[in-house]
Amino acid sequence: MTAVTPSGGLAPDRYPQRDFFLCDIFDAIPKDDLATMEHPVFSLSTRPDRRILSYEHNGTRIEVTPSVKGLATIHDKDILIFCISQLMAGLNAGREVSRTLTLKAHDLLLATNRETSGDAYRRLREAFERLAGTRITTNLETGGHEVTTGFGLIESWEIVRKSKGGRMVSVAVTISEWLYRAVLSKSVLTLSRDYFRLRKPLERRIYEIARKHCGRQDNWRVSVDLLLKKSGSASPRRVFRAMLREMIKSDHLPDYRMEEVPGDRVQFTSRHAVVETSDAPSLTPDTLDQARGLMPGADVYALQAEWAGYWVASGRPRLRNAQAAFLGFVKKKASDEAGQAGNRV
Repeated sequence: MTAVTPSGGLAPDRYPQRDFFLCDIFDAIPKDDLATMEHPVFSLSTRPDRRILSYEHNGTRIEVTPSVKGLATIHDKDILIFCISQLMAGLNAGREVSRTLTLKAHDLLLATNRETSGDAYRRLREAFERLAGTRITTNLETGGHEVTTGFGLIESWEIVRKSKGGRMVSVAVTISEWLYRAVLSKSVLTLSRDYFRLRKPLERRIYEIARKHCGRQDNWRVSVDLLLKKSGSASPRRVFRAMLREMIKSDHLPDYRMEEVPGDRVQFTSRHAVVETSDAPSLTPDTLDQARGLMPGADVYALQAEWAGYWVASGRPRLRNAQAAFLGFVKKKASDEAGQAGNRV
C-alpha cells in the first residue's frame, strides 16, 4: 500500500530506486557488510538448526528466529555477499541500484565457487528459503540508523525463469531494507576470493571476524571466550579451542595467520596488507569506457580495484591526472598480457 501523508500527499521515498538492479557485472569484487561480519547472525551447523539464537555485546542485541526450514547458514550467506558485491560494483560505476536484484543462478554459483550440478541448484533454492524464513530482531545500526526492528535476511525471492527441466535460470531477490542501508552507506569490506574456498563453517566465520577487526592493523588479539561468543558457535569451549588449534595447524585462512598467545588469547597477523582503497582517486564513466576499449572483455571494476591497490601500496602519491594515470596502468597491463600471449605461441 502506498504511504499517504495526513495532508493527502505522498510520503517521501526514503530510498528512491529503480524497479530492479540487473546483476551483470562479471567478476565483481566480493564484499560483505560490517554488521554481520562482527556479530553472529548465521548458523554454523551443517544440519537443520531450529534454535532461537540470542546474542548481546556492548549494547548490541540480536535475536535470530528460524523458520521450519531452519536458520540461514554461513554458506547461505554467499547469496547476500554476491548481491552486496554486485550492488557495490554498480554504485562504484555510477549506476542506479535497487533493493530488488535480478540475477542468473549460474553466475551466482560460479562467483561463489560452487558446482553447477542439478543438486547445486536444489541446494541454492533451499538457501533462498532459509534466508527468507529466518527472522532477525536487533537494535544493530546500519547506515547511521539504530532502530530496534525485525526483518528477514531477504524480503522475498522468486524464480523468474526456469529451464525446460525445471531448473532455476533467473531469480529475483529483494534484500532487506536494513541490508540495503548498509550498501548505500558503503558499510562493507572487501573479502578475499579464497573465502569461498573455505569449506568449514567455523573457518568462514573466524575469517570474517578477523577481517572486520584487523582492518589496517598488522595484528589483532582476542580472548578465546570473546571469539567463541562472536563466532556464534554452539560448541563447548574445549571443543571450540580444539577447532581453533586445528585451524592454526592447517594455516590456510586467507589473509591472516593465527597463533595462540599467552593469556588464553588468539592473535591474527596479516599475511600481507589487506588494502583499503576507499580514499583512492575516483574515475569518471568516460575513463572506464576508454579502459574497456583498451582491454576488451576485461572487468574494468577489477582493473580499477587493482590500480587503486597499486596506488595505495605506492604510498598514495599525489596524482596530477588520475584519469590519465589509470589509463596508463591499463595500457601497460594490456601490453604485458599481449607479450605473454605472444611468448606462449
